[in-house]
Amino acid sequence: MTALRFVAMPTADAEHLWNGGRDAYDRHPETMVSDGPGHPCRHCLDNIDEGEELLVFAYRPFPELQPYAETGPIFLHKQPCRRYAAEEILPPTLTTSPDFILRGYNQDNRIVYGSGAVTLIGEIASYGEKLLARSDVAYVHVRSARNNCFQCRIDKAKAPALAETGA
Repeated sequence: MTALRFVAMPTADAEHLWNGGRDAYDRHPETMVSDGPGHPCRHCLDNIDEGEELLVFAYRPFPELQPYAETGPIFLHKQPCRRYAAEEILPPTLTTSPDFILRGYNQDNRIVYGSGAVTLIGEIASYGEKLLARSDVAYVHVRSARNNCFQCRIDKAKAPALAETGA
């Protein structure tokens, strides 16, 4: 069994936008007011409450441009929030829809063909583990099954290093 980590948008990416930076299309984020569920923040991985301001912007969760580097709209609290820290637990944003798309990517950030599947909430962890057990899958994206928007990334949990003994 492969232990999982549900990984949110890096804080550096969020801070860039909170500080007036531009998105993946070199545009400033738009400000909206949440009308309730359906606006998941990709940094804290919780829903943005009704009445709260949010940023909507183009995001590319890949290190460089290449044919498989999908870019799409996502949301972020307008005011800084804490990054999701309970990485071993299914994030709150992944309980707001009946299913999500899980898709594996290789070390070169390319889609691993045949790995993508619409996955029920209760099966996200098991399918993520199955994908990460494959030698050709380096990480997994969780995306909206309705709009294909990036939600979060799933990585293998790294075991802590064993302390050396003096024996």
